[in-house]
Amino acid sequence: MWSFSKARFFGALLALSAAFPLAGCVEPLYGVSGGLDNSPLASELQAIEVDEIPGRIGHYVRNELIYGFNGTGSTVQPRYRLSVTLRERVQTPILDTVTGRATSATVVADADYRLVAWPQNVEITKGTAFNIASYDRFSNRFANVRAARDAEIRDAKVIADSIRTRVATEMAARGPAASLAPR
Repeated sequence: MWSFSKARFFGALLALSAAFPLAGCVEPLYGVSGGLDNSPLASELQAIEVDEIPGRIGHYVRNELIYGFNGTGSTVQPRYRLSVTLRERVQTPILDTVTGRATSATVVADADYRLVAWPQNVEITKGTAFNIASYDRFSNRFANVRAARDAEIRDAKVIADSIRTRVATEMAARGPAASLAPR
């Protein structure tokens, strides 16, 4: 019994001694523990204006992006413009052999985004985000419509979160003063 707790103690001591040199190496993306509102990155993200995105899924993506960049609702003079181009398609991978109807569907959404500094029109970052959401199809038409809309909403949330994270990472890597310099 004594050797088990002794081994446990030395194992914990070894783990702590290995982690101690790394204690100052990790920095949070949004600044110190003061919260998102107090960091320089948060004020940069709040200054992003999201262009209109056509379509229903575009509406969902734009709303998620606006909330993700400026969830506080504060009004800030825009310094950046984010434009997003969406493509959506529905695939029916599984068919019922008896009826010939699709028993499931997959909503595939791709989004190309581009962030530019607004007055100077300097590109900060660009990329592509995508998501795939599936849903079951039934004989009830309303259930199919609602399930397809729910899949679109799931796609929109994942795409918006991906874009927000990539933009925040790029802006954090540049720093607030160098955010307008091309990379």
